[in-house]
Amino acid sequence: MPASAYRVIGLMSGTSYDGIDVAVADLAFDGDTIVLSPLGALEHAHQPEVRDLIASVLPPARVTLEDVCRLDTLLGQAFADAAARGIAELAGGRADLIVSHGQTVFHWIEAGRALGTLQLGQPAWIADRTGTPVISDLRARDITRGGQGAPLVSVLDVLLLPPGDAPRAALNLGGIANLTLIRPLGGSSPTRASPVCAHPYGHGSVLAYDLGPANALIDLACRRYFNEPYDADGRHAAAGRLHGELLAALLDEPYFDRPAPKSTGKELFHTGYLDARLALLPDEPPAADVVATVTELTARIVARECARHGIRELVASGGGVRNPWLMRRIADLAGPAVHVGLIDDAGLPADSKEAYAFALLGFLTLHGVPATIPACTGADRPVFLGSLTPGNEPLHVPPRSCAVPTRLRIEAG
Repeated sequence: MPASAYRVIGLMSGTSYDGIDVAVADLAFDGDTIVLSPLGALEHAHQPEVRDLIASVLPPARVTLEDVCRLDTLLGQAFADAAARGIAELAGGRADLIVSHGQTVFHWIEAGRALGTLQLGQPAWIADRTGTPVISDLRARDITRGGQGAPLVSVLDVLLLPPGDAPRAALNLGGIANLTLIRPLGGSSPTRASPVCAHPYGHGSVLAYDLGPANALIDLACRRYFNEPYDADGRHAAAGRLHGELLAALLDEPYFDRPAPKSTGKELFHTGYLDARLALLPDEPPAADVVATVTELTARIVARECARHGIRELVASGGGVRNPWLMRRIADLAGPAVHVGLIDDAGLPADSKEAYAFALLGFLTLHGVPATIPACTGADRPVFLGSLTPGNEPLHVPPRSCAVPTRLRIEAG
């Protein structure tokens, strides 16, 4: 790792909102390669009060500004605690930068276009607790340029996974499933025009978008029927039977057929969404059958995209990889022509990939390098992401990097 490395902490609380993922990495430029050395990751569980308040403000709930203010403060304090743990337990007592995604509470989509997004978790609490500069609010700038503000993890995917002889894709199975497609280069040459719009593979060879629910509906069903936060080891899905009518109602969702780039979230796939589909049935299915069917939905939409793009390698990450029944169904439906593996084989742990991705995005922003790919978000140009909150010392921003990153190399920390 070069001596100029920055020690960066990435913080992420996803649509499952069970806790804050903390990842620490040393990051540095080596020519046009970014070197990332993972130093470790942990999960900082949300306190019950915070978790309940998150649940109470998510769509389709109607909330007050008092609720929003309280949650912004409590989440800021929770992210501050998580960052402090990361510094003490993983970073050797020091960090140069903290990058906090916050907690998405609303992602405003109308007619397929992202008009706004709101992530809570006041960064001032993090900066004051740790004394470290914080980059936050990473999605909004992409939306100002006509982008979806998602999936931002596509930058890490494209830099880490070079194009092969056949289409390959990175699949993230969080609350929402998102896909980054990387096509073969063919006869095209990499785009290297300028640091503002350059991208190593060209806009025609990559694509990213949200597929639909991954764990979102599975978790909802498990909370409702079993008072459990998720389907541990996929045991409820494995014990249930597929309910054909419910699956047909779930698959009859217009979002699945909308062209990419596109994004979605709990604004669509929430408790009321599942209730409406169950209400179409003459009788409510047994609890395990509901879990089995919403799990099958995720597997089917993933397999359909593999067939649509001719994907031959699927590199999976996110909490969904811990569900062996879901992973088995994806592999079965995708077929033997698709190799399903884990991001762990590329050097990053599947559970904390997104937290490492946000550490990377903040590192790029701090060095004056645009951190988005227009082909993946739908924006009209790459942009710098996030807002910067100073720490306790005068802010020192490094010189802008002259290199256009074309590769991410993982080195043991």
